[in-house]
Amino acid sequence: MSNPSLNYKDSLPVLPLKNSVVFPYLVVPLSAGRPLSVAAVEAALKVEGKEIIVVAQRDPSVENPSADDLYRVGTRSVVRKVARSDSGHIEVLVQGVDRVHLDEIDASCSYLRAVGRGVEFAQEDTTEIEALFRAVLELANKVISMARPNLQMEVGQLLAGTDDKARLSYLLGSLLSLETGKEQSLLEARSLHELLSLLHDYLRYEAQVLELRNKISDQAQTEINQEQRNYILRRQLEQIQQELGETDSEKAEAKMLREQLEEADLPEEVAKEAERELKRLERLPAASPEYHTIRTYLSLILELPWNKLSESRFDLKHTKEVLDEDHYDLEEVKERILDQLSVHKLNPGAKAPILCFAGGPGVGKTSLGKSIARALERPFERISLGGLHDEAELRGHRRTYIGAMPGRILQAIRRAGTKDPVLMLDEIDKLGRDFRGDPAAALLEILDPAQNHTFHDNYLDLPFDLSKVFFIGTANTLTTVPAALLDRLEVIRLEGYTVEDKREIARRYLIPRQLEEVGLKEGDCTISDAALARMITRYTREAGVRQLERTIGKAARKVARRYAEGNTEPVTIQAEDLSSMLGSELYFLEEARRHLPPGVSVGLAWTDSGGDVLYVEASLLPKGKGLTLTGQLGDVMQESAKAAQSYIWSHAKDLGIDPGVFTRSGLHVHVPAGAIPKDGPSAGITILTALASLYSGAPVRSDTAMTGEVTLSGLVLPIGGVKEKVLAAQRAGLKRVVMPKQNRKDLEKIPESVREIMQFVFVEDVAQLLQATIAGLGKSNGGEVVAKIAG
Repeated sequence: MSNPSLNYKDSLPVLPLKNSVVFPYLVVPLSAGRPLSVAAVEAALKVEGKEIIVVAQRDPSVENPSADDLYRVGTRSVVRKVARSDSGHIEVLVQGVDRVHLDEIDASCSYLRAVGRGVEFAQEDTTEIEALFRAVLELANKVISMARPNLQMEVGQLLAGTDDKARLSYLLGSLLSLETGKEQSLLEARSLHELLSLLHDYLRYEAQVLELRNKISDQAQTEINQEQRNYILRRQLEQIQQELGETDSEKAEAKMLREQLEEADLPEEVAKEAERELKRLERLPAASPEYHTIRTYLSLILELPWNKLSESRFDLKHTKEVLDEDHYDLEEVKERILDQLSVHKLNPGAKAPILCFAGGPGVGKTSLGKSIARALERPFERISLGGLHDEAELRGHRRTYIGAMPGRILQAIRRAGTKDPVLMLDEIDKLGRDFRGDPAAALLEILDPAQNHTFHDNYLDLPFDLSKVFFIGTANTLTTVPAALLDRLEVIRLEGYTVEDKREIARRYLIPRQLEEVGLKEGDCTISDAALARMITRYTREAGVRQLERTIGKAARKVARRYAEGNTEPVTIQAEDLSSMLGSELYFLEEARRHLPPGVSVGLAWTDSGGDVLYVEASLLPKGKGLTLTGQLGDVMQESAKAAQSYIWSHAKDLGIDPGVFTRSGLHVHVPAGAIPKDGPSAGITILTALASLYSGAPVRSDTAMTGEVTLSGLVLPIGGVKEKVLAAQRAGLKRVVMPKQNRKDLEKIPESVREIMQFVFVEDVAQLLQATIAGLGKSNGGEVVAKIAG
């Protein structure tokens, strides 16, 4: 608190300090170099008492501080000694007297002057103050012993030389080298209790910092001592080995590597590089980081199968049996493997094929690669490329980098142990690309038969022959695979399985595997045909069988639970049991509508999970304008709708349609299942048929589905996914399918059981299309009708 009796009527010069605080009772050397500070010191020297107020600045970067830049509490001091320099600076020795609150600051002259009043501590409980003071002294001794042990005795004597708690507190505050703000907090403390509390907090923090510093220093010293100890022991070991006539471990290891390199069947270029690296290794101490880098490099050279081939079994009959045992159908893939095996049997030096299995999830791409390796009796290695962004993951890192390692290709070859394994590059369509490189570009060399016989890994930096590796890529879609990479792949498409295929696969593979998985025997649980068919059509919708296997597994676990509860009677799962075991049905098949009003036609679509039936609905809008398209139609499908309307408009008279209806009414085309995006050109003839039916008022045949692209001139162009689309029509109960004539060859892929009950109509132009779908429209014959094709 302030004391009126200590008011100073006369103003005193003010010496502002940038980075320090002067405490009462303490003698402190200061340096005055700024004109403002030099003038203040000169003014103090001119008066008898040589008194000056020393106060700290709030911001040390201010060169010419004003009243607002100074703290309001400073220290009245007396100048004890002055020393001047040639540069104009003044070295001053001042002694703090007491604390002063600056009431008025005058900046009218060349230095600052201030009128202030003294500040004293409030009266407090001496018992609490004494306890706090002793705690401060204990902490102070601890800090001094850790920070300045050589001064511990002198400082201890200094602390014991006085009983003035405030004076000792200020002394300790000056010894701690605190920040200016913390020192100012000590100076501005309103009571002795506050002063001691602040000092206690600062001392405790300083003690914690010093303890941590000493701990780190001790750990570092221990590590240094351990290294020195190891070095001395190693030197002693060398002397002992020399006395005994034994070679050291480094030379023994180098000798072992040399023997292994001589025994290894290495190519000439590789052997030459290995010899060069081994000589470098022999000259390096084991403690050198480069020693271990070279040691790891030579180990890789020794482990790689430079000339080792697997003992492949060129038995076509055995290979076919293995493939048939592991996979149902997939005849195209099996034929390709048997063809390649025949080539290798006749020409062992032939290059291995580079295949790419493209198909939806769960169709058996990865498992087919394992079966190929088993059939050929070669090692199988799989590399997942999904999400791979760094080119070095495939080519390896250069040995100059810490932690460098060979790429995944060479690592897989090393694990396989032969230079002709079956190497699967899984999810090749999901490769990434960023600033670290383009992994797809690295695959161009790896998968090029003209280049991969001298493949260079960045880590190995030696040519390695990959031409014998049987590469198999897998992809869900080929649209994201770069064209240059796709050109190096022999693509084999794995189309989605039919319901009959899935039923057979489930009986042969999925059900036995899931029963074994849950601990049931073959006779403990059976699934009826009706239940299995409902699982396939109502609980899954996929091209493969992955979801189907999970669904079967879920039902099997329900049965396993019954057995675990003590009910051990064999269980036959019926179709009506599925709702209680699997829950509500997830999918519903689009069934054929018995009657189609004018403006509605039936299309066929291809999806990742197979084929689907798609209805196209069109309606006229009286007094409306333009064409409205709904149902989440993509750009290609929207363009097909516009082309269909333009064709009918331009041929309205030939089709018996009033041309005025196009200008009097707007048109709205909608494709149901609006939550599902749809696109592609194959809905062209479906949209055109719906519009022709709408404008003519004649309905489309309700037993007929269609698919095909249409042009503005009226041609019907071929499309893809015929097998899946025909199977979708058959599941929906439709009997006729209209498709482009150029797709006639695709009927060979459709199961004979389906071809026997379906009628196929092949058309070349819109006239044939309308003749086959709408009675009374179209002038030419209704296209080529095929009721059945022999298997």
